Amino acid sequence: MEAYPALITCIAILEYMAFTLRTGFGRQKYGVEVPAVTGHPEFERIFRVQQNTLEQLIIFLPALWLFSFFVSATIGAGIGLLFVIGRPIYAITYVRDPGTRTLGFLMGFLANVVLIVGSLGGIIASLF
Repeated sequence: MEAYPALITCIAILEYMAFTLRTGFGRQKYGVEVPAVTGHPEFERIFRVQQNTLEQLIIFLPALWLFSFFVSATIGAGIGLLFVIGRPIYAITYVRDPGTRTLGFLMGFLANVVLIVGSLGGIIASLF
């Protein structure tokens, strides 16, 4: 059902918006004036979470929708759920200690890989 990938898309965008707000609050808390992106180490980690999430979204969103169209909307949404669960784990662990971010990173990365490879397979299959 196409509503499932749409729901996952909305959740992913809301997560990104939350990370953006957290960056803004971090600027205020640590006195990092716009346009600076360096200053207090915790602010820098908060900012990197926001930027890394943006970098991953540009892969995730089209991959989710291509997979959903060419393979399965329900399975695509399930894989997408792995991504949206992984991002807050990544955020929490990265801000606390960047060395502990592996689980959250891998959840999102693996979701993206499966969505991209699956999309490619579905697209190729549709050509034959």
